Amino acid sequence: MNWKKEIKSWGLILSFFAFLYFTGLLPVIQGALQSVLLSTGLITPSLSPTDRTDEDFDYRGRFLSFEGEEINLEDYRGKTLFINLWASWCGPCRAEMPHISELYKSLKNEPNIEFLMIGIDNQLEKSQKFLEGKSWSFPTAHASYGLNSSLQSESIPTTLVISPSGKIVFYQEGMSNFNTDEFRNFLLDQ
Repeated sequence: MNWKKEIKSWGLILSFFAFLYFTGLLPVIQGALQSVLLSTGLITPSLSPTDRTDEDFDYRGRFLSFEGEEINLEDYRGKTLFINLWASWCGPCRAEMPHISELYKSLKNEPNIEFLMIGIDNQLEKSQKFLEGKSWSFPTAHASYGLNSSLQSESIPTTLVISPSGKIVFYQEGMSNFNTDEFRNFLLDQ
């Protein structure tokens, strides 16, 4: 008799998650919970070198701003460049965006540091719609023309920092709270 109760419980749980999935609420809730986790400071970027660190960055590439203007990667040469690849359906991407926004606000007046948040949704409109009404502040673009070899990644979110000399000095797949003093100083020291 106990197994009927067990099946009913699992049915309710699965129904709940199916509802969240099919209504599109799952990434919203997942992102919110992960953002709270990031706020604890338990998940911060590791500044240890990776296999992509010290690789030359490929400045060939262009993107489309949400205002319809073309953005050329070549325009960022000679500056420290923070790049984040994200998608509207990605919960971890949603989770780290408020923290990246705060980092950007603290550094936006630094003349040698640039930020570029690149949406990789299949359609520009999906990325644009996702950002509408958000209070986040950072420069955004869409990968309408594709991604060059330096920006190819196995997962999202992916974050890179490019030095003024054109080297990848930071590469991470996965979410982090980048709004830390250590990471801010890392960007300032490039």
